[in-house]
Amino acid sequence: MSLSPALFLDRDGVVNVEKHYLFRIEDFQFMDGLFPLCRKYRDDGFRLVVITNQSGIARGYYSLPDVEALHAWMRERFQEQGVPLDGLYLCPHHPAVDGHCSCRKPEPGMILQAAKDLDLDLPNSVLLGDKPSDLEAGRRAGIGKLGLVRGKTGIEGVEWDIPGPGNPPPRTIQS
Repeated sequence: MSLSPALFLDRDGVVNVEKHYLFRIEDFQFMDGLFPLCRKYRDDGFRLVVITNQSGIARGYYSLPDVEALHAWMRERFQEQGVPLDGLYLCPHHPAVDGHCSCRKPEPGMILQAAKDLDLDLPNSVLLGDKPSDLEAGRRAGIGKLGLVRGKTGIEGVEWDIPGPGNPPPRTIQS
């Protein structure tokens, strides 16, 4: 069995413009440049995986079916753009409500589950996030290249992190 590298994308602030507790389709706005970036990685053999903390579920701001409906709509948009998602993982927990869990970033649970489900090569994978907790989850999972998205409405100005010890960087792909 051959392992594939993946491009892991945080949802809020990377896939879509950050809006607190986003769960309605009418409020969703994709980040500029997202789909061309995904095409570059897909063309280079990367799988595409979204990982997202959704504590609004635990806090009662919206329901899991609300988020699932949004994610089904989002998957359709990726498909229409020719870059279907291979996986979408969410953590519905919040420590103040549920206690500690292994899936809420900065814990690596969602990444490790995706790697198991999709046969992913984490040392040659890439993670893009917009918060230190995203990058920490990637480090803990052993992802080889980490990028911090600095743009508020588009995927520009990615600040690439130094790969963790023992994790060689994947093939260089310009964002």
